Amino acid sequence: MVDTTMQPRTVTSTAPPRYAGWIGRTVNSALYRNTIGLLASNRWVRLAVLAGVPLIWIAALHLGPILQMANISFLANYPPRPGVDSGYTLENYGFFFSDRLYFMPFVRSLIFAAVVTVSTLVIVYPVAYYVAKVVKPKNRMRALLLLLIPFWAGELIRTFSVIMLLANRGAVNVLLRELGFIDRPIPMLYTFFSLSFGVVYLLALYMLLPLYSAIEKIPTPLIHAASDLGAGPFQRFRRVILPLSKDGIVSGCSLVYLTTIGVFAAPLLLGGPNAVIFPEVIATLFHGSNDKWPEGAAFSMLMLAVSLTTVGLFMRIVGGRSVRLM
Repeated sequence: MVDTTMQPRTVTSTAPPRYAGWIGRTVNSALYRNTIGLLASNRWVRLAVLAGVPLIWIAALHLGPILQMANISFLANYPPRPGVDSGYTLENYGFFFSDRLYFMPFVRSLIFAAVVTVSTLVIVYPVAYYVAKVVKPKNRMRALLLLLIPFWAGELIRTFSVIMLLANRGAVNVLLRELGFIDRPIPMLYTFFSLSFGVVYLLALYMLLPLYSAIEKIPTPLIHAASDLGAGPFQRFRRVILPLSKDGIVSGCSLVYLTTIGVFAAPLLLGGPNAVIFPEVIATLFHGSNDKWPEGAAFSMLMLAVSLTTVGLFMRIVGGRSVRLM
């Protein structure tokens, strides 16, 4: 007779070790399993560790200095001195409105930042559109890389290159004189023109990348369909391209505006006595002989509040509820 009873067979398989060498010995050790391994096995602990590092970074290096600056802006005296009252007061903010010497550079900075932002948008938008839609897809990264090469140099190097370009013996005046258009140099340096030109050149990257990202996402067949339906170049730009690139415009303008309103090195090197903007006034309060840190902190907080409010209103008016920062 044939025994038809099926006896279960035990199949033994040896899984290969997950780690080998000294890493495997460390992972399999009791010390690792009871410390790091125990923490790594908990999902919430892993999430806390991953989120904790950026949160600590933001709190310590971003929110912390701003909160400290806000605290100093309400102090009567800072740095604290023995025997001197350092209570809280609002006089530091009233000091801003008490003298036209401080108010006018503030207004000048807001206007200057708006002009630079609009100028950068007008100059960079055609470049971004050309790279995103006219250049062949296989050459776009190469063209974008060529545009980014000047920004590999430091800010000071690029600022001095603007000085050499616009100086009385700079490239522009030399070229105009050689062509016979001028007999004497045109004073272009240390004016609002040189300052605006230099800041636009320094901050063009902040406008280029958001615009390029937004324009590249516009479907090319959509533009061709508008052309087939009889829309001219201007009508295609106004009704198709411009609305679909709104996110890039809002992002680029916000970045350029916020950076321009706080720019400091370029005005010192490119601006003149009639082109003093608000960051220079704040620096004078911090580094001057009067040692007015609370007033400088108050001015800084005013500039921060007004600039963020301006950008917020711009994003709400131009971008609407559906705007997304690039």
